[in-house]
Amino acid sequence: MRRSRRMWEQGGAKALRRRPAPGRPPELDDTQVEAVRAALEQGAQAHGFAADLWTLERVGVVVERVSGVKLARASVWRLLTGRLGWSLQRPRRQAVERDESEIARWVATEWPRIKKGR
Repeated sequence: MRRSRRMWEQGGAKALRRRPAPGRPPELDDTQVEAVRAALEQGAQAHGFAADLWTLERVGVVVERVSGVKLARASVWRLLTGRLGWSLQRPRRQAVERDESEIARWVATEWPRIKKGR
């Protein structure tokens, strides 16, 4: 309280305004971030990856292709969560060979037979 009062007395309302955060400026400007967003929204397969699944490494490759800037994994994460506002999404784990109709048939016919045999 004392500090802000002293600032007010010395510089008025202008002295109390929020200042930009100190530190290194972001490596990507706003136009580059929007270009990266558009590229990521196309999907991973559009960029030559086998599965349509984004990983930090894959996003880093696309960022480098689109903007020419190579980012570390931590920077890619900050880009996705901070500047793009995306969150972590994990795909549901399910076997590729899974056959729902065969499972339903087994539950309807085989399971009662096995249960009855006890």
